[in-house]
Amino acid sequence: MQELITIQSKLKANKSQFNKFGGYYYRSAEDILEAVKPLLAETNCTLIISDDIVSVADRIYVCATATLTNKEGKCVKTSAYAREPQAKKGMDESQVTGATSSYARKYALNGLFAIDDTKDADATNTHGKDTAPAQAKPTAAPASSAKAPKEVIDEIELLTSIPSMQAYWNKYPQYQKDHEFSSAMTARRKYIEELTKQTNNK
Repeated sequence: MQELITIQSKLKANKSQFNKFGGYYYRSAEDILEAVKPLLAETNCTLIISDDIVSVADRIYVCATATLTNKEGKCVKTSAYAREPQAKKGMDESQVTGATSSYARKYALNGLFAIDDTKDADATNTHGKDTAPAQAKPTAAPASSAKAPKEVIDEIELLTSIPSMQAYWNKYPQYQKDHEFSSAMTARRKYIEELTKQTNNK
């Protein structure tokens, strides 16, 4: 679809969100949608995002599907999964589902518009915001003695692709020798590989 090629080549979605815990910038699904709307008007295309709730291995996943349709009715779609954690501190059940949906939608949009969401130089600049918090400084403790906090372990359950897992692993070198962190990453990778296999077999 030529319109998709045009959108992919022109789309610039800034990382306007800041993670205070990790000390890095990132883009949300809302950032991508805000950036893509002018290009949808330019190419006369529509974008629809839908969610499905699926159960895999006794765990609940949100499957988000982003569908781009041109004026002739031709469409291209991509899907991404995010698993709901058993609980999230400070959130009720509906908020947990909403946060998981946003995460899945972001990665569905990333796949559709060929957005590279790995950590890069753009992740640490200020985007012209003088009041943005400073980037977190590395701890003095050696990597071999650092233990991953619960918040970092919990976020592993929201990873939806192997590239996002690799980016997450690279973001926390100080925890890579922590058994709980590495075990959680291994388990998550197996879930994603199983989801991919099931999706490809449909």
